[in-house]
Amino acid sequence: MFRPKYPTMPQPTGLVTPQTPTVIQPTTITPGTPAPPPIPNAPTSTRPVVQLTPGSAIALVGGGTAVVLVVGAVLVSMLLAVAVTGVSVAVCAVVLRSLLASEAKRR
Repeated sequence: MFRPKYPTMPQPTGLVTPQTPTVIQPTTITPGTPAPPPIPNAPTSTRPVVQLTPGSAIALVGGGTAVVLVVGAVLVSMLLAVAVTGVSVAVCAVVLRSLLASEAKRR
């Protein structure tokens, strides 16, 4: 019940023939006239071209700046929360240590 079940390897299907080495025959190279290089065709695009006006560029820059500021504020607040939590845990540890030490001295 608790033992893992390993999958079985699939068996090959169809006819399996051993590969025989092929003999490569040498060929002679005859020099010929070089073919002219093909002329590349400019690709035609059916997508509309995006044109930025000065107003839309300013809007994009403003939106990007706002996103960066919001993400930065969230990250700084998370860092501050971690720092405050660490300080409060340290203060609690010092207080508990002091209470336990004073309790041991009274006995």
